Amino acid sequence: MDIIVVSYKRGRTWRLKLAPENILAWLPVVLVVAAVCSVSFLAGYASRDEGSVMPASLVKTWSREVQAQKAELAQARTTVQENAQAFSRRIARLQSHIIRLDAAGQRLTEIAGLEAGEFDFSSAPPMGGPEIPLAAQAFSGDPVMQSLDLFERRLAARERQMQVLEDLLLASRLQKQVRPSGWPIENGYISSVFGARSDPFDGRVAMHQGIDFAGPVGAEVVAVAAGIVTDAGDREHEGYGKLVEINHGNGYVTRYGHNSSIAVKVGDRVIKGQPIAKIGSTGRSTGPHVHFEVLLNGQVVNPSRYIEAAR
Repeated sequence: MDIIVVSYKRGRTWRLKLAPENILAWLPVVLVVAAVCSVSFLAGYASRDEGSVMPASLVKTWSREVQAQKAELAQARTTVQENAQAFSRRIARLQSHIIRLDAAGQRLTEIAGLEAGEFDFSSAPPMGGPEIPLAAQAFSGDPVMQSLDLFERRLAARERQMQVLEDLLLASRLQKQVRPSGWPIENGYISSVFGARSDPFDGRVAMHQGIDFAGPVGAEVVAVAAGIVTDAGDREHEGYGKLVEINHGNGYVTRYGHNSSIAVKVGDRVIKGQPIAKIGSTGRSTGPHVHFEVLLNGQVVNPSRYIEAAR
């Protein structure tokens, strides 16, 4: 029996010849050598296997990559949350724009005197037509946010336009309220017009500076426009009797004479159609009526065109 020992480091071999009769004597040595070789082989294999399957440098590299990916994921999650919050804020702003536009539209409908249902701002406007797909376009950034930007700019522009229109309509409505128009009494008739006439007391030709509206004693006299009362008292010496004078602004003043009683006082704010006195025959009068005058920039003008403007 031969035992061959190989040394890779020294590059040589040893051969041991064992005679059959000496096997029992060499058996302990053989066992020890075999055990040492086995342990060395197993240790070397384990070391080689560990080094080849999972090197320390590779483990470190993978660990760094995993940490970097975790950081990128956390950053992405933060960005998504921030974008979601920004999106929610934009939606809230758009909703507030729409609410303001609906309210402005409702006010404009009321101011313009449109019929109920002609413009319904509580529901979406009717729309239709075939859908034509748009050509593909190159978008930079988030297309959803770009669409929101465009929609928000359009809403803001519409809101400014609605506000300007509302201001114009309000100014127009206010102008109508302060411009004299209509009759100063509810029921009655015109008993004397503006201009030259025969004086009812002496028969001479004289200038009549107003229009007389005849009516029953005690009937209401109303303001023909909104304004501030500048005179409310007895002007008997001037022939008006109990007089009410209202300044409407823009140079307009109206006078209501021969009243039996007065319902307002100097400084009162009145609106169009508000009762200010009652028909009488005080002052230089031949019977119950209202002497109605219109002054523009301090000059008496013919009230006829203002009366007819209300028709």
